[in-house]
Amino acid sequence: MDETIDSGRRGLLTGVAMAGAAAGAAGLLAGAGSIREAHAQLLDTGISENSVLAKVKKTGVIKAGYAQTGPWFYKDAKTGELGGIYKDCIERLAKEMEVKVEWSEVTFANATVGLRRGDFDVFGSSAVYTMARALVVNFIGPAWSKGTLCLAHKDNAGRFKTAADFNDPSVTISVTTGASEEGRIATLFPKAKVITTTGQVSLGAEPVRAKRADLWISGDSDVVLFARRNASWAYAVDPDHPFDKRPNTWMVRYGDPEWKAFLDFYATFLNVNGEVARLLDHHMAKLG
Repeated sequence: MDETIDSGRRGLLTGVAMAGAAAGAAGLLAGAGSIREAHAQLLDTGISENSVLAKVKKTGVIKAGYAQTGPWFYKDAKTGELGGIYKDCIERLAKEMEVKVEWSEVTFANATVGLRRGDFDVFGSSAVYTMARALVVNFIGPAWSKGTLCLAHKDNAGRFKTAADFNDPSVTISVTTGASEEGRIATLFPKAKVITTTGQVSLGAEPVRAKRADLWISGDSDVVLFARRNASWAYAVDPDHPFDKRPNTWMVRYGDPEWKAFLDFYATFLNVNGEVARLLDHHMAKLG
């Protein structure tokens, strides 16, 4: 009798165990999605732990540098609030990565220096490709392409009509130190004289306003926007025909293929789906 009772008890316990296992399996199947997600997070991604991409996901912060050159990146003079095409793009990237952005302001003259010494991990302003920059930092994308224009004083409206009028010994061109156009003037306009200014890009227009220079050379959208906002004395020369078109994008340090590849395709995504073009129209209208 005792043996029968014990056998029954063992059978009951076995049944309970089996039922529990079955219920557990059912629960696992029901939560298969969350298990797969958790498992995926544990899989080796192949991303080096030394990569900025790994560091960003670990710390939850993208360290980004910027220099002001509207409409790509600017600071509201009254509120101090940042805005611009590439500012919006970096913020969108951070949102999709579920991280935040830590901004650091620099000038174009020291942008590559700050990037190389690790002050920030991506220069997120409008950086036009130059060979000098490419020798020390790595370019992303590109996310866009940008032409060049010159701004003149309205007192010279009859003197400058097209870019062909710039290459003359009597012409003095102002350019901001560190701007991509600085190294191009000798090739584009070898006969012209050159003076430089330091600081943010738009300060290069000051010698034209003061009539110490005849032209300010800069990116096409920069010049058009500045001319609109200073229409009392300035005009963009032949704005419908930008010259010297070059890739325009962000910069990172060399030696981090994961971070470079990640940003490369994100920049391509923004370009291909028209987001950069849409933001360009938006910020030109907003500022102009």
